[in-house]
Amino acid sequence: MEDTIKTVFAKMSSVGKPQQKFMMTLLSMLMVFRGKATYLNMARFSTSSEKRYRRWSHRYFDFIQFNTTLFASEFQENRECVAATNASFISKSGKKTDGLGWFYNGSAGESQRGLEVSTISVTDLKTNTAYAIDSQQTIDEEGKSRVEQYVSHALKVLPKLLNLGIKYLAADAFYSKKAFVNPILQEGMHIVGKLRIDANLQWLYEGEYNGQGCPKRFDGKVDLEDLCRFDFARIFDAQVKVYTKVVHAKFLKRAIRMVLLKPIDDDKKGSALLYSTDTNLDAVKLVSYYKSRFQIEFLFRDAKQYTGLTHCQSVRKEAINLHVNASLTALNLLKFEDRRETQTDAPTVISTASWKRRKFNQHLMNRVFSSLGLDRSCEKFSYIYDRYSDYGAIAA
Repeated sequence: MEDTIKTVFAKMSSVGKPQQKFMMTLLSMLMVFRGKATYLNMARFSTSSEKRYRRWSHRYFDFIQFNTTLFASEFQENRECVAATNASFISKSGKKTDGLGWFYNGSAGESQRGLEVSTISVTDLKTNTAYAIDSQQTIDEEGKSRVEQYVSHALKVLPKLLNLGIKYLAADAFYSKKAFVNPILQEGMHIVGKLRIDANLQWLYEGEYNGQGCPKRFDGKVDLEDLCRFDFARIFDAQVKVYTKVVHAKFLKRAIRMVLLKPIDDDKKGSALLYSTDTNLDAVKLVSYYKSRFQIEFLFRDAKQYTGLTHCQSVRKEAINLHVNASLTALNLLKFEDRRETQTDAPTVISTASWKRRKFNQHLMNRVFSSLGLDRSCEKFSYIYDRYSDYGAIAA
């Protein structure tokens, strides 16, 4: 893992050696800590003091460059990937924390007082795994809506995503707004998203021009029950029928590729409406691209459970942003290490709990071997190191 981080730092000339050393320590500690990932607790597992953690936590670090460089070093060019964006709620007590406000908490199904972080990730479709690129805390500003904040965050990351060859950004129904979609399109990236089932859409007129007046553009409002006007694509995952059509979206004032998903069993309810601003995108690919968006939820889940996403006790936004991004980046490193060990491009399930146990065991043995003056290159000690690395791991 250290060699991987050093390789990435070698391509980041803007990061000085003192900050490289601190980030190496921070990312390592987020993989081995027990309890809460507070500065005081992480200091107990490392040679760095609590004061050092606090001092460096307010310094800027370019996680966008770090994660995109890491991603590019692991995957070859022309890899089929889709970017995704979503926000996650973080509970926070107190009154003085920067950005404290009312945000929607999906697990509770209601708005609660706390913090929110907007995250942009990249999902590799072949392995069906998401990797975080950057997170930004949502802080309410006068005269600026939250959608505008999400857009500004996305626009900051888009150039790096385009350099990776990524052309689609998947987002849920909340982001299907003109204020979000149009700025992304202007930067050269298409949106794959979801619409309300009663979205105001219009058929495009496909008849001949009668030679009089302005050519007719639209042919009435889209009726989802009028399936004869859709093109049937295929049956997806043996569960739903996929219908598609290029229609006009009034809220975007542009043509979009619409996909209607209907259950095979006609007695079941639950149709869904997906779309893409790329009218040439294949309907089945559109569905798979949107389906890949859900992988970002596993990033939030694993980072909250294992790498201390919600554990930052600082009240300053700079420290919160660094902690959140470091937590997600540590998870990236664990996923890439798992990928190198399994040596497969097939979809696999990573046991983050096992990797944390393995990292803790290795960290402890390194400290013990160093104190006793033992050389890991010795065959006997190397055997002990490898054997007890998996001690207590779920998937040894």
